[in-house]
Amino acid sequence: MVHLPTRALGTTGMDITRVGFGSWAVAGSGWRFGWGATDDAESITAIRHAITSGVNWIDTAAYYGLGHSEELVGKAVADLPEADRPYILTKAGLVWDPDAPEAAPRRTMKHVRREVEDSLRRLNVDHIDLYQVHWPDTGTSIEVAGDGSDAVSPDATPLEEYWQTMADLKAEGKVRAIGLSNHSVEQLEAAERLAHVDAIQPPFSAINRSAAVEIAWAAAHGTGVIVYSPLQSGLLTGAFSAERVANLPADDWRAAHHDFTTGLTANLQVADALRPIAERHGTTVAEVAIAWTLSWPGVTGAIVGARRPAQVDGWIGAGSVELTPSDLAEIADAITASGAGTGPARP
Repeated sequence: MVHLPTRALGTTGMDITRVGFGSWAVAGSGWRFGWGATDDAESITAIRHAITSGVNWIDTAAYYGLGHSEELVGKAVADLPEADRPYILTKAGLVWDPDAPEAAPRRTMKHVRREVEDSLRRLNVDHIDLYQVHWPDTGTSIEVAGDGSDAVSPDATPLEEYWQTMADLKAEGKVRAIGLSNHSVEQLEAAERLAHVDAIQPPFSAINRSAAVEIAWAAAHGTGVIVYSPLQSGLLTGAFSAERVANLPADDWRAAHHDFTTGLTANLQVADALRPIAERHGTTVAEVAIAWTLSWPGVTGAIVGARRPAQVDGWIGAGSVELTPSDLAEIADAITASGAGTGPARP
């Protein structure tokens, strides 16, 4: 087994590799936020390749592929010896209508006890290592990928209620640690007053830097930080161009997202600025982009997706890339010049 650099995930007792496998993209098509058609056998091979390459955690969610991603993760790890099994991270709180798979899911934690049992069954495990609330419960639907709408329905479950349930699941041994994804500092503070927030999972990349304040909060509270979309859904891999975006299939959610339409020129400008840095370090553009997120104080690890084994090889070394102060200054200058995203341009 290959050994990659690790960091302690807050106070959970788990040391995780600085990069982990994200299984949103392998979930296939036929649901609201699919990435287009995938091959299940190839997806399982990609997950196993990440594990044999040293990755010791996999992030998934009940909603990805309407349960299909969790099933694939379960199959990928089923035959592994206990000592070689990765930590399994999954999320609850996006509930879909099985009769309308393409409809937007509802953000609700009312059914979390049923959800955890469903996830345990699909993953074929006896406990979940990190169980996370996918989005704050608003009782409303997510209309676009990454929608942070503040609209709240009268049916919404109060944070204090659903976080207490999460703490109860931890006490019962169904989950080892509990976390919050896409929650604000104010929401993190409210949760922390009830039970320790073991980890947070915000979106974070050189394009989307708005979660810097949540990362700082976590660093001050002994809370682990696992960032998602460090490659901004592929834009920071160095493999994207305007032509490739124009040819994305209609069932790929990215085709209509502003990052790939009105924001594309600025975003690709940031990606291009990473090329000379990658060349100096003898690494890939993707690994530089991920290393940039890992350079922020408080960040424990980054979730990186792949649908094929070769894609894993393009980012597996990110945890070993040490960006210099001059590298970080160069990236900050490029971010500022491009006008891409919001938030601080350097750690």
